[in-house]
Amino acid sequence: MLGDDIEIILHDVTDLENSVVAISETNLSGREIGSPVTNLILKMLKEGRSQHKSFITNYEGVAKDGTVLRSSTFFIRNAKDEIIGMLCINIDYRKMEQVIDYLNKFVGVCKPAKKKSPPAVEHLSPSIEDLAKSSIKEIVGGVNIPPERMSQEERLEIIEKLNENGIFLLKGIVSIVAEELCTSEASIYRYLSKVKKVHGSV
Repeated sequence: MLGDDIEIILHDVTDLENSVVAISETNLSGREIGSPVTNLILKMLKEGRSQHKSFITNYEGVAKDGTVLRSSTFFIRNAKDEIIGMLCINIDYRKMEQVIDYLNKFVGVCKPAKKKSPPAVEHLSPSIEDLAKSSIKEIVGGVNIPPERMSQEERLEIIEKLNENGIFLLKGIVSIVAEELCTSEASIYRYLSKVKKVHGSV
């Protein structure tokens, strides 16, 4: 009904590692049934920011191929007001931008300045490994030090930020994080233990 430029996905958040349970044929993000929850939703669940929200709308979602989508998420709650699922809508608005550009040029109107994008960007990853890699890449990018050259303090800082973003809510994520940070699983658990001592929870 909505056309080829809109993707609709249904998530079951009782299984974060395989949360996608249904997806429209208009697959824009490259995900499939069994793909994990996104980094943004993990962070919201970790921080409890979704506690009093019914939905979040009009934020940027980035597909694996780099396509930027306009995304919205609607929370599905049970009788206890706990989030058990999400209905997500992703829109590829590139055609709309092309039409606007054409009309602006046709009528001689200068293109208005783009509004600032929301600070949070959702990575629409098809697998847990891709989700971990994109989350780590985003954080490591701000440090400008290759993982194999990081000190213990720098790795600890990365682990702390990943924990704040809720990445460790996923099962089996420690081995992936260890590989990406060029260290052992035992080291990751030690870092997490230090974070727990400082903040009181993991």
